[in-house]
Amino acid sequence: MSTDSSSQAPLVAHLIELRNRLLKSVVVVLVIFIGLYFYANDLYMIVSEPLRLLLPKGSSLIATEVASPFLAPLKLTFAISVLLSIPYTLYQAWSFIAPALYKNEKQIAIPLLISSIVLFYGGVLFAYYVVLPLIFGFFTTVGPGDVTVMTDINNYLNFVLKLFFAFGVTFEIPVATYLLVKAGVTTVATLSKKRPYVFLGCFVVGMLITPPDIFSQTLLAIPMWMLFELGLLAGRTVKREEEDAEEVSEAS
Repeated sequence: MSTDSSSQAPLVAHLIELRNRLLKSVVVVLVIFIGLYFYANDLYMIVSEPLRLLLPKGSSLIATEVASPFLAPLKLTFAISVLLSIPYTLYQAWSFIAPALYKNEKQIAIPLLISSIVLFYGGVLFAYYVVLPLIFGFFTTVGPGDVTVMTDINNYLNFVLKLFFAFGVTFEIPVATYLLVKAGVTTVATLSKKRPYVFLGCFVVGMLITPPDIFSQTLLAIPMWMLFELGLLAGRTVKREEEDAEEVSEAS
């Protein structure tokens, strides 16, 4: 009886700690949301700028639903709050699992954690500054001349958030590739041989998670392939690290 109680105590303590860290992350999201709420309309204007700058004369964004002028900026503000809270949320996750890691695992995990955050934000910025202007520049010029472009603000927001998420996750490819090689799941040589299939797979993924047009699919597939190549370069460092470790052990 006492053995069962002692074995359950650590589990309960871990669950309580996990709950507390989740609550802290939720609180941070809410605090950021409250702070940004008063700038919700300004934030929407910033996010919609890539389209508004390219709209033909006489065109504008419209709201086809009664609540859209209120809900669309609110939805965007919440999404930005979650986005900005990612470093703190990952820090809480790191603090929860770090005690169970060995010293060498911690040394690897910290750079990977930081690089994951930087790459995710890099993907979002790439989508905003490069992809959106190119996509909207293409969409607003290929339509029939007699058709006036009137984009719904809620549909526009859904479109943009989907691209932000897609490119943010896509930019994690180098980290994912490195982890696969580091864990011994695959090798750089094996991945290099499968490069043609990876290249084709990038376009398939681009087709599935981007709007149904070849333009945006290509804008996602090409960076995916380049990031895969970057991941291969990072994966080659794993072999060098192992060789250095073997040399040190032999010398000792």
